Amino acid sequence: MQQIIGVTELQRKFRAFFEGVVSKRTPLVLTRGSRPEAVIIPYEDYLRFQQMQESEVLARFDKVWNRLAQLNAAVSDDELAADIKAARG
Repeated sequence: MQQIIGVTELQRKFRAFFEGVVSKRTPLVLTRGSRPEAVIIPYEDYLRFQQMQESEVLARFDKVWNRLAQLNAAVSDDELAADIKAARG
């Protein structure tokens, strides 16, 4: 379960909030003027999030790569070489 706190309150009680994030694995949603601005999460959660993002990017790249292969399957090497030559001037 997450906890929502203001930035000013975080400044006053940082150590206690930090310990809650680390030991209880409680994410902190930081607000400024009652609007959410940032989140403090345990480092392990951050690493997992980064890994998920990288996996999503690689999956999208694979999808695009496969689509390009489908679109270009009918193009011969000679046609490709001619297109490259024309593009280079």
